[in-house]
Amino acid sequence: MEPLTILLLAFALAMDAFAVSIASGVHLRDNCYSNGLRIGIAFGSFQAFMPVVGYLIGSTFEVYVEAVDHWIAFALLVGIGLRMVHGSKSEVRGFDCTRLQVLLFLSFATSIDALAVGLTFAFVAGSILVPVIIIGAVAFILSFTGVVIGSKLGHLFENRLEVIGGLILIGIGFEILVSQLGII
Repeated sequence: MEPLTILLLAFALAMDAFAVSIASGVHLRDNCYSNGLRIGIAFGSFQAFMPVVGYLIGSTFEVYVEAVDHWIAFALLVGIGLRMVHGSKSEVRGFDCTRLQVLLFLSFATSIDALAVGLTFAFVAGSILVPVIIIGAVAFILSFTGVVIGSKLGHLFENRLEVIGGLILIGIGFEILVSQLGII
């Protein structure tokens, strides 16, 4: 997988975490830097760990799906992208990210996409070490930044970011399919 594709993928995966971080920042106006650090570490860790789990699951079944792996990667990425675009219409309200249970739940919920992308790595990527580090780092940076922005600027644009992330994932899905089929 190309470095630019990995970076775009990392940004796309982090968009829902970024949107939730902005919403968290709106609710956590005090101590935005320490809360941003805490949320960034949680979201970044989950975003980095979940592709590894997906990769291990996908690698186990790679022999059985080798002939259609590009179709699976395409379907997963487009499906995730469409879910993100559709999910951008919902709004997160009334939660306290400073509670450990809530933080772990949100970290897991925003990283489900990364688990599915990890499945695609088993089919289209060699080593996942670099992608996982990039995905975790981008998620950490965007989550931390999201909390700070949310505490300062409120709800100006949080839902639009998830749409952009979804569209990027859809584009990457098409790129994988086209390259594997040799269309371009």
